[in-house]
Amino acid sequence: MSYADLMSAMLMVFALLLTIVILDYREDMLEKQKQIDAVTNVKNDIIAALTEEFKGSNLNIEVDAQTGAIRFPGNILYDTGSSEVSKEGKKFLSTFVPKYFSIILQDKFKDEISSIIVEGHTDKEGPYIYNLNLSQSRAFSVVEVIYSDGFKDFPYKELSKNYLTSNGRSFTVPINNEDGSYNAEKSRRVEFLFRLKEEERIEEIQKLVNEE
Repeated sequence: MSYADLMSAMLMVFALLLTIVILDYREDMLEKQKQIDAVTNVKNDIIAALTEEFKGSNLNIEVDAQTGAIRFPGNILYDTGSSEVSKEGKKFLSTFVPKYFSIILQDKFKDEISSIIVEGHTDKEGPYIYNLNLSQSRAFSVVEVIYSDGFKDFPYKELSKNYLTSNGRSFTVPINNEDGSYNAEKSRRVEFLFRLKEEERIEEIQKLVNEE
């Protein structure tokens, strides 16, 4: 075999190996995209169901179209500076909570849910630690009310204990107006958030996809 023939054969082998690598990479990327699409579709379905459920209600809530977080002002549940749920707050929760869990924990969604978080947020008035304690206490008090003896039963009450937890964020996640200016009133709020089982893994996949 001549030197030219040898080089041609090596180039063919190299081209074949490169084609295999490219096909494997493409197949891997397609599989990753399928996983991302599957999780995105579930999340979008939940958000659409929540939006549909609450759009006609008289509850003063907001459904985040991107995350599915349910937001409502803190003054609905608490008096200023207090972490104890008010009488009106308990009445609000007795209407909101059964509807929320009837969406999140219905059969087609419950196996996809990893956790549901009640999250407290404050404005920037006062030190960080004070507001962290206040936001945590407020979030916990909501969970405490839901599972108290005086709270009315609802179909998913026992099942929800496998998912529900609470957290406080102090003033670290403020809400801004459309012009970018700080909105103290909207920042004082409570949120109900959900996390999907595959969400964290998908976030890592998305990082890899974006890097590549």
